Amino acid sequence: MNNAVTPLPTELHELQRERWPQSGRHILAHHDANSVIVYQAYRPAIGEYAIRHGRLDGPDFSLSRMSWIQPNFLWMMYRSSWGTKEGQEVVLGLRLRRSFFERVVREAVPSTFDASYASREAWQEAVGRSEVRLQWDPDHSPKGGKLERRAIQLGLRGRTLAALAHEELLEVIDMRAFVAAQRPLAQDDSPELQLPLEQVLDIDFEKEDSK
Repeated sequence: MNNAVTPLPTELHELQRERWPQSGRHILAHHDANSVIVYQAYRPAIGEYAIRHGRLDGPDFSLSRMSWIQPNFLWMMYRSSWGTKEGQEVVLGLRLRRSFFERVVREAVPSTFDASYASREAWQEAVGRSEVRLQWDPDHSPKGGKLERRAIQLGLRGRTLAALAHEELLEVIDMRAFVAAQRPLAQDDSPELQLPLEQVLDIDFEKEDSK
């Protein structure tokens, strides 16, 4: 269904939960053939500029630091306490070109060393070359409880962050009204809770030549 306060298709959480994987590493996202939605939560000066201008690179947005995006709505709700944390009041859906998002995933290097790299030195070299960091963190329920399933976080910096902030950003979606409407339902474990429609997005992000 389409919720009246968000242009994104939504569906009851109960129905989506039945379809989603219960464990393992998965990219849950709202996506189509051309785009992928990711989420961020900003202070009003950044978020409201983005809503007005359709891009992020306003005077209060820093391109000199790493910025983290999440395609998983519930993880963003956990991170921002459903848009109530100071400095994270403006929740945005950012519609990115799918080709850009997939490239970002493929270029990502884990934030911490793992056995997929031949050595710690090889991993450190990859970190130095890449503008994208990757973390697999526990996904969370609407009330914030940890789940067995892992959700992806992507940290962007440099030219990759600048591209996200402007030319690769197709649409800025103001999620505040939707988040505010769903927040009490999430806290009450209501069967009426609606979430943006998300499905597993399969991307081969192995980079054999960098390991």
